[in-house]
Amino acid sequence: MKKLKMIHKIFIGLVSGILIGALLYPFKENVIVSKYVLGFLFQILGQGFLRLIKMIIVPLVFVSLVNGTAAMNDVKKLGSIGVKAIIFFMSTTAIGIICAIFGANIFNPGKGIMIENLQQTEFVAKEAGSFVDVLLNIIPKNPFKALVEGNMLQVIFFAIMIGIVLTVIGEKGQKIKKIFEEANELMLKMVEIIMKLAPFGIFGLIGKTFITLGWSAMKPLGAFIGVTYLILIFHALVTYQILLRLIAKESPLNFLKNILESITLAFSTASSAACIPLNIKLLKEKFNVSEKVCAFTIPLGATINMDGTAIMQGVATVFIAQLYNVSLTTNDYFIVVLTAVLASIGTAGVPGVGTIMLSMVIVQVGLPLEGIGLIMAVDRIVDMGRTTVNVTGDLVCSLIVDRVEKRKENKVKI
Repeated sequence: MKKLKMIHKIFIGLVSGILIGALLYPFKENVIVSKYVLGFLFQILGQGFLRLIKMIIVPLVFVSLVNGTAAMNDVKKLGSIGVKAIIFFMSTTAIGIICAIFGANIFNPGKGIMIENLQQTEFVAKEAGSFVDVLLNIIPKNPFKALVEGNMLQVIFFAIMIGIVLTVIGEKGQKIKKIFEEANELMLKMVEIIMKLAPFGIFGLIGKTFITLGWSAMKPLGAFIGVTYLILIFHALVTYQILLRLIAKESPLNFLKNILESITLAFSTASSAACIPLNIKLLKEKFNVSEKVCAFTIPLGATINMDGTAIMQGVATVFIAQLYNVSLTTNDYFIVVLTAVLASIGTAGVPGVGTIMLSMVIVQVGLPLEGIGLIMAVDRIVDMGRTTVNVTGDLVCSLIVDRVEKRKENKVKI
């Protein structure tokens, strides 16, 4: 087992949970099955894993965002290139998650199956506050209270403020910045350890799902994958290509033909970082993008460009809400968009962090965290698609920034 990769271990946990849960489904009323298998074994494994995720959400997001924002001093050095890249990344992330929310509400991947009995807590729809209240509530009256209560938008706001101030004070803040960098390493190591328990957590969560629902639980899994990929493809082939054509004046067909090698690597490895060298090479050789642009935008994009991840979070949020028959308000959707976009600044490129970030979004709008078990079961399949979209976005951004910068330089020369 030690020689197996994590994805293989997760797959074993998934299949084992499905098979054992489905086999025990006809005996779910049996005292031994209901009390010891469902009420003890699966409960300990599944809920224990979810509690570990809840434990890490606030400290991970806080230190990651402080580090991510404080690192923006590099953007200042590159001036307009950095500003354009960040505007592009955050704008397309917002567009992506908005498309995901609309798409998921149109196709309703989570409807048609009664899954509420997996969760004992009774969910009551929250009263919708005004839009102004939602905006004002982002600013914490007491940041330490926000950290303790896990009010993620307030935590994000406070973390970004600290990161900005650390950038402004420069050398004076280096010692504090170093502390946050070391704390970030600590948090990422903790995520790595927690994710090693993912196969057992998934076994417990999926096993519980299949004991309760039987093979009917396969329906929402397939629907979630299908809708997510549909939105990912739309974002890559429509949103990006319209921006590429309108701003960079490039042919979408020529662009897609020339980046085929890169998106194939992204899909197979599910790693944006693994594509960095090839992306820089392709941009310089195929599109004549300047070194100063692609050497900055590609590594930056691998860090903060999370369009594919945001799309998955948007679909997953609606999907879980539909599974548990929870109605989300307009303000809830606004919070989902804002949380996902702001959190992308500090999303670290290590396995498992995407799951933590999704947990943060789910908790923020009051949805049951148990629903994440189904998402994690098929995360690898979705991860390949969302990484491909992320990498495509990095390439599009580099081309757009390069062409805009060159047009500006030509005007200055004239």
